[in-house]
Amino acid sequence: MIKAKLLVVDDDSALLKSVVFLLKREGYEVSAATRGVEALEILKNDSFDTILSDINMPGISGIELIELIKSSGVETPVILMTAFVEIKTAIEAIRKNAFDFIIKPYDAKDLISAVEKAVRFNHLLNVEKNYKANLEATVEKRTKQLREALDMVNDLSNELLLRLTSAAECRDTDTGSHLTRIGAYSKRISEILGMSGDFIEDIKFASTLHDIGKIGISDNILLKPAALTKEEFEIMKTRTTVGSGILKDSSHVRISMAETVALRHHERWDGTGYPDGIKGEDIPLPARIVIICDQYDALMMRRPYKQPLGHAKTYEIITVGDGRTVPQHFDPAILEAFKKVAPDFEEIFNSNQDAAI
Repeated sequence: MIKAKLLVVDDDSALLKSVVFLLKREGYEVSAATRGVEALEILKNDSFDTILSDINMPGISGIELIELIKSSGVETPVILMTAFVEIKTAIEAIRKNAFDFIIKPYDAKDLISAVEKAVRFNHLLNVEKNYKANLEATVEKRTKQLREALDMVNDLSNELLLRLTSAAECRDTDTGSHLTRIGAYSKRISEILGMSGDFIEDIKFASTLHDIGKIGISDNILLKPAALTKEEFEIMKTRTTVGSGILKDSSHVRISMAETVALRHHERWDGTGYPDGIKGEDIPLPARIVIICDQYDALMMRRPYKQPLGHAKTYEIITVGDGRTVPQHFDPAILEAFKKVAPDFEEIFNSNQDAAI
């Protein structure tokens, strides 16, 4: 069994042969080179556990050879062989990371001992590198598995929430695509407002949960084909607080935003909204965005109590007013953004249908 692979470099052919013979007798696989340039060529195509090199050689010296080997990324320990060592030379060799010195004429036992130490050191280096590589691979694998598991949980949670919301929405709408449209409208407005990528993705999701509180409203009110009485409208308004109650106290950013939207998306800029009549910038930005998106879609859709309006009429009502809806209900900056993207809203509405309007 081969103990290790060695490379011996020496311009003295007699000494080179004797070192090679001795090391092979000890069970090592040995390659030989008479010049530093030759050694570098060998190292391009092969790797070794230890390198032994004479210091004083024509062309590339042993110390220069160490520097070239280390600069190429090879960490193999190098033992220098020399007939004498000056302090200056020894210091330079140490700086270049020489592993050990062998003084010529060398004792066979000293040579074998130095080689064994270098081989063990190289083995430990490889063990450490393999351990680090395996550790990094394991960490990467586990991180990927954890990320996939979290993505699956998030996807499942998102789907469950959207299905729950769809169940609530479909009780009083002709189309479940309302949720998809609200998310798309909110995303488009946020883009025009120059919001961050995270905000845009968060509101795209959160806005779809704006009316999850409808699940708590009875069918005789929610599906009533005529105008609601004052008492019935007060009950209808509770969908904001019901929705907030369903979503509250979440540590998830998107669910927290959805709770805000559910509670505040019927508050108006002029303070005439509900449930608390707050106004202006006291209304959280996500809710100020969603109210105009929800208003647009509500006017465009068929409901139990109304026929759908076209885009032109809906745009007029939001930007000019019709008595019930007036521009003062909306954040002026968001209203301006709506005007810029109104054609996109029409395209979103027309492209996301799953039932007759």
